[in-house]
Amino acid sequence: MEWTKITIKTITEAEDIIICYMEDIGLEGAQIEDKIPLTPLEKEQMFVDIPPQTEEDDGIAYLNFFVEQSDDVNIEELIENVRAELDSIRDFTDIGEGSVLVSETEDLDWINNWKKYFHQFYIDDLLVIPSWEKVENPNHTGKILHIDPGTAFGTGAHETTQLCIRQIKKYVTDTTQILDVGCGSGILAIVALMYGAAHAKGTDLDPCALDATIENMRDNNISPEDFEVIIGNIITDKSVMDWAGYEKYDIVVANILHNVLDPLTPVIVNQLKPGGIYITSGIIAEKEDFVVDVVRKAGLELVEVTRQGEWVSVTARKSM
Repeated sequence: MEWTKITIKTITEAEDIIICYMEDIGLEGAQIEDKIPLTPLEKEQMFVDIPPQTEEDDGIAYLNFFVEQSDDVNIEELIENVRAELDSIRDFTDIGEGSVLVSETEDLDWINNWKKYFHQFYIDDLLVIPSWEKVENPNHTGKILHIDPGTAFGTGAHETTQLCIRQIKKYVTDTTQILDVGCGSGILAIVALMYGAAHAKGTDLDPCALDATIENMRDNNISPEDFEVIIGNIITDKSVMDWAGYEKYDIVVANILHNVLDPLTPVIVNQLKPGGIYITSGIIAEKEDFVVDVVRKAGLELVEVTRQGEWVSVTARKSM
């Protein structure tokens, strides 16, 4: 099997931001090369490739993305999109050189590599565990989220996902109807159902999200009647809006980058019930004020802003 390898030269401070922006155009499963020593937790949770620690950290990072070569993929167009995304990031933060190198490679064993580096961990009282592991702590009595992200979607380890989970747990009740926009592997809606939500729906642009979500629903004993997913753009596609329904949701959650929250928020207000809660994340700290302004312009009341690391979650409420 042949793959195109896309390497972005940047700085370590910009790694997370660039990876998130690349996910937005379909590049997932970043391989990171830098000289920052990894913590034990990072070694467990990430697939990270770094050179031997023979030199001091120079602040330089190489982000490698791999695309399977096929007739369905226009590599030239993809590279143009990569460069356009990098240019947009430069508008608000330093990314260093930001150069793009394209090469070819063969026979990547993504699944087995992922399994070597992703192990169980806690988000407060919630144990997140991959499908190929058993619970290590015999005294654990809390809830368990079984997750098998494969190569395309997150595991819950990222700060933005954890911020959303904490907010969901804060507001969910046994009558909650929740909509997850950009649901990925379905983690957020599944957690909401585990903590008592009555019903969930999810939307995503990536067709792979459907298979990933169905797999994770099965692993967590979630019925298809309790969590429905559709592939489509709720911002522009009225059929997706109609499928989701109007003034129906007690909670809408969107763990999406700020530049998507901008057009999404005025639309999603229509899906929220009066008094409904809107939970957002995927927001770098520098864009907190931007997103707060977005929710206020949409007529929502700011409830709270929570933070973890360099990331922010903005929670708002629709007026009664």
